Amino acid sequence: MKLTLTETGQKHMAITNNSSNKLNNLELSIQLSLSGLSFCILNKDSNTIIEVKELRFEKRLNPFEVLDELKVLFENESTLNNSFTNVTIVHNNDLSTLVPEALFNKNHVADYLKFNSKILKSDFIAYDSILENSSVNVYVPYININNYIYDKFGTFIFKHISSVLIESILRIEKASTTPKVYIHVSLNHFEIIIIKEGKLELYNTFVYNSKEDFIYYILFTAEQLNLNPETLNLVFIGDITEDDEIYNIAYKYIRNISFGNRNDDFEYIDKPKSNYSNFTLLKSI
Repeated sequence: MKLTLTETGQKHMAITNNSSNKLNNLELSIQLSLSGLSFCILNKDSNTIIEVKELRFEKRLNPFEVLDELKVLFENESTLNNSFTNVTIVHNNDLSTLVPEALFNKNHVADYLKFNSKILKSDFIAYDSILENSSVNVYVPYININNYIYDKFGTFIFKHISSVLIESILRIEKASTTPKVYIHVSLNHFEIIIIKEGKLELYNTFVYNSKEDFIYYILFTAEQLNLNPETLNLVFIGDITEDDEIYNIAYKYIRNISFGNRNDDFEYIDKPKSNYSNFTLLKSI
C-alpha cells in the first residue's frame, strides 16, 4: 500500500519524484463522485483561478469506470499536464461518519463506519481531522484513483467532501446566532448540514431520484430536529438555481430560502456560474 497518514489525520502519498513540482506555482484540485467530476487550477502567483471545469456522467458509474473517465480527462485537457506545487483530491461519496475527537481511536476506524455504511474488508479507510468542531471524519476514499494520482504526481492531499463542507460552513457561521440548514446540491444527491449557534447540529447525505424525494428528505430531517418549515432558514449551495424543479418544490414548503456565498478571496479568468456553485471544489483549493 502506497498510502501514509500523518499524526494529524492529514493524508499524503509517500513523497517521491516531486522536484519538478517546484517549477511553477500552480495548484490543482479534483473532485470525484460516481455521477461526475470537476477540477480547478489556481495560479498562486496571481491568486487567480485560471480554469474550472465540470463533467457529468450519463449514468452513475462505479469507481473503476470513474478512473477511466479521469484518464480520458487527463488526455483531453492539456492544462492538467502542467506541474503543480500542490494537488488535492476531494472524494464525494456516502461512505463517511463523524466521530468526536475525544472518542476517536485510529485502530478502530472500520468499527465507526460499519454501523451506517456498507464496507468491505478490502476497503482502505482514511480519516480527516476537523479542527473547527474537534471531530474526526472517517471515510472510504476511491483508493484506485488515489493510486493513479500518486503515480502521476507523487505527493498529494486527499479529503472527503463532507470535511470540506463542514469546515467551510462552520467558518462562515461561527458568529451566527440564527439556526441555518445548508443544502449542498449535486447531481442526484445532496448533503445537509445544520448549524445552530455556530456549532454543527447534523450532517447527512441523501440520494434522490425525483423532486419529491428531495423535499421529503429535507422535511423529514427538519421534523427530527423540531425545525418548523415556516421559520427555518434554508441555504442552498452547489448545483442549483431558482429555475430548477427541486428549488421550486422546496419553496412550496419552506419560505425562508437563500443562496450561500463562497466568499472567494481570489480572482477568476472565467467566473463560475454563481458565487455558490462549485462550492466544495473551490473551497478545497
